[in-house]
Amino acid sequence: MSNANQINWSEKLLQKSSQLQKPQFSVDGVLKRMVGLTLEAEGCQAPVGARCNIISSNGIEIEGEVVGFAGDKLYLMPTGDIQGLMPNAIVRTSNNVCQAKVGPKLLGRIIDGGGQPLDGKGNIEWEAQVPLTGKVINPLHREPIREPLDVGVRAINSILTVGRGQRMGLFAGSGVGKSVLLGMMTKYTSADIVVVGLIGERGREVKEFIEQILGAAGLARSVVIAAPADASPLMRLHGAMQATSIAEYFRDQGKNVLLLMDSLTRYAQAQREIGLAIGEPPTTKGYPPSVFAKLPTLVERAGNGKIGGGSITAFYTVLVEGDDQNDPIADAARAILDGHIVLTRQLADSGHYPAIDIEQSVSRVMTSILKPEHIKKVQRFKSLSSIYRQNQDLIGVGAYQPGTDSNIDEAINYYPQLMHFLRQDINEKVGLQQATAELFNLVPEQNHEMVSASQEPSAK
Repeated sequence: MSNANQINWSEKLLQKSSQLQKPQFSVDGVLKRMVGLTLEAEGCQAPVGARCNIISSNGIEIEGEVVGFAGDKLYLMPTGDIQGLMPNAIVRTSNNVCQAKVGPKLLGRIIDGGGQPLDGKGNIEWEAQVPLTGKVINPLHREPIREPLDVGVRAINSILTVGRGQRMGLFAGSGVGKSVLLGMMTKYTSADIVVVGLIGERGREVKEFIEQILGAAGLARSVVIAAPADASPLMRLHGAMQATSIAEYFRDQGKNVLLLMDSLTRYAQAQREIGLAIGEPPTTKGYPPSVFAKLPTLVERAGNGKIGGGSITAFYTVLVEGDDQNDPIADAARAILDGHIVLTRQLADSGHYPAIDIEQSVSRVMTSILKPEHIKKVQRFKSLSSIYRQNQDLIGVGAYQPGTDSNIDEAINYYPQLMHFLRQDINEKVGLQQATAELFNLVPEQNHEMVSASQEPSAK
């Protein structure tokens, strides 16, 4: 090939690469179809996640986001009400993606999924904008979990100790006290900053949580993001991502952050609505595959930051429908979280609060942050509780003869004290050291002469 031909070929490659680098977006498109909450636009191009404005001829203007495409069609999801939108509305796209506004002035404020204030205290002064999708941290660069976090709840501090940077699931059905437990942790935790995401809950519960459970003292060092059930699926999705982005901002400032999200299930349901609306095939229980891809993406953003930095200790509530612990979202959450706390309706109905089922709950980092003697006390506590429950029917009907099994005799003797230990009033704070001391005083030493607890007791 001659030198002239080589030069011409190089010039063509440079021209082609420069054309590819320039965004080829049309300014305006046209709204052609609307099914449910899904809008179809033609004549415009934009990347997934880009913001856009839909302007109708009757003066209505709403904001939307690109959630998918097929051929020359863009699928949009509105952020607000679409009532009154007309065919052939102008769709004005941009290359801008939704971002979270962050800054220290967020403390004590209540915002929606779009970052707009809900508390009537005026605009919020922010110092930076960060992507809602966050940034990926190399897992090898994260600080290991080495220190416990005091959450002010006796049962968690002593039996299910949580480490700084741990991600825990709070599994519960409706009406068993998960919101109250979250409020207790918000008020009593030793974390520097608390970020609360109320995603997909009833609007009434948002105000009740802030005024009655959180209180003025708890709100002063908290940021509350509320995207209630009547918000669009996109805003519920953004609410969870907004809460995580704000928590990441404070973590990068070197703060120890407690992130409470109620609930992870509503986040998954919002993604299910979006996925099904754009034609994604349903799989398990109507959930499309994108839901199970989104969950770890959100959860993995929490945790410790780089070595020497801050941390995000996260509690995600998981709504167990019909108290079914094998619900697909509950199953997926258990696999990606660092432990789970189960609240049962049976305990709640008996007036036992917080209704934590110790036997079904586990913290996977306890062995890394507690001393061996503390671990032994926890195992002993669970063993006594389990022995009593396994034989509760026999004991209840009087079919067990005292003296038959020393394991059961000891469990019967200590069980009322164990249950009293796990109860705690909403206005009572029990710190980590106090809870540990009470556990050591309560649980007896292991009796080496005791027979195996797995043996069946004899009846009268």
